Amino acid sequence: MTYQRPAYEEVTIAHGGNAVTLRPSLRAAATLVDRHGFPALFRALDDCNLTIISEIILSASVVRQDAAAFLLCVRGRPLFPFFLAVRQPLAELLSMLTPAPDPKAKPATGKPVSLRDFYQGLYAQATGWLGWTSEQAWNATPTEIDRAYAAHVEKLKAIHGSADDKAASEQDNAYTPERLKEIDELGYDPAFDRNGLCALRSKIARQA
Repeated sequence: MTYQRPAYEEVTIAHGGNAVTLRPSLRAAATLVDRHGFPALFRALDDCNLTIISEIILSASVVRQDAAAFLLCVRGRPLFPFFLAVRQPLAELLSMLTPAPDPKAKPATGKPVSLRDFYQGLYAQATGWLGWTSEQAWNATPTEIDRAYAAHVEKLKAIHGSADDKAASEQDNAYTPERLKEIDELGYDPAFDRNGLCALRSKIARQA
C-alpha cells in the first residue's frame, strides 16, 4: 500500500506497552538538521543508531517526559524489537521535516538553499508576515507555515491584485495598432473618461 502523508502531521510510536506522540515542529526540524544534517538522520535509522534515534524522539516529542519514559523502558532489553517498532514511524516523521508538496505551487526557479537557511526563512515568514509569536512559529510544522504563508499571499493578491493582473491590465490599455484603428473607427477612445474631464473643467472654472 502506498504511504499517504497525513493532513495533520503527527506520529505515534509504541513499544513494550509504552507509546509517545511525535510532531515534526519547526523547532525539532531546525534542531535535528543543524546537529546532524538531513541524510545522516535517515542513515541513523538504517544503521539502528540508538543515540541519534533517541535524540529524534526527544526533540520531536509533544510531551518530553513521555519520550524520556519511553526511552527509559528500552534499557536492559533487547534492542532489535525496539528498532523494528520505531524505524518506519520515524522515517515518516523525518519526511515531514520538509513541507508537503503543494500541487498548486509553481515550480521553483530560484537558487537552491540549505535546509538551515530554509528553516530560518520559514521562521521569518511566520513571525514577520503572518504575525505569529516566536513560540507559535517554533511549534508549527514546516508544512503548516508554508501553507499559511501561501494563503496569506493569495489573500494579499485578492485584495491588492497581483503583478500579473497589473501587467494584464496595462496590456489591455495599451495603444496597439489594432486599438488605435478601433478608436479611429469609433471616433472616440472608450477608455477616456470624458465625463470626468468635463467635471474637472467645471470645477476649475468655478474656482477661477
